[in-house]
Amino acid sequence: MRLRTLLSLAAVPALAAAAAAAAPAPRAALPTAAAAAAAPVRWQIDASHSELTFRIRHLVSRVNGSFNTWSGTIVADPASLAGGSVSVDIQTASIDTNNERRDTHLRSADFFDAPTHPTITFRSTRVVANGRDLQVHGNLTLRGVTKPVVLEGRMLDVGGTAGRRRIGFEAQTVINRMDYGVSWNRGAEGGGVVLGDEVTISIAIEAVEQPAA
Repeated sequence: MRLRTLLSLAAVPALAAAAAAAAPAPRAALPTAAAAAAAPVRWQIDASHSELTFRIRHLVSRVNGSFNTWSGTIVADPASLAGGSVSVDIQTASIDTNNERRDTHLRSADFFDAPTHPTITFRSTRVVANGRDLQVHGNLTLRGVTKPVVLEGRMLDVGGTAGRRRIGFEAQTVINRMDYGVSWNRGAEGGGVVLGDEVTISIAIEAVEQPAA
């Protein structure tokens, strides 16, 4: 009887080892939703294939202008645009209305005061997306004054080789130049003034995907 008991006790470690070997391996932890989500992509604006323009009333019609030197970046996942960001820097002196005399006046203290305020900036604060339609909320700094603005726009398309894709956007907003201290005007013959106060700003962007950091 004692011999049988000793044999039974000796078999316990072997049985335990066999049970451990037969037990299924523990499952790997499932990735969290945050880990599964695609990381936002950084895009560099290709200014040579983009436009930054403005329009203002002059007497009974409209005058259009653009800025020839500007740059910017976008951080966005094309599949989930909400939560993205936009940053744009514009060289004030690059203003171009196809009239050098007028452009010289626009660079002066009567308007943009380019020597004192060489850069116009936009920094987004949030992006609201509904499919491809977008509202980009942010701060526009012009002539040293910062005011909140909202650009209404949409994503146009995305395509190309992975890692060097291109993405397109267009957006528009309207500002009152008086809010930024751009107040020059002159009386018009027959009454009224030469320039309107509202300025429509339009942007058409083509941006290039940048390598992940």
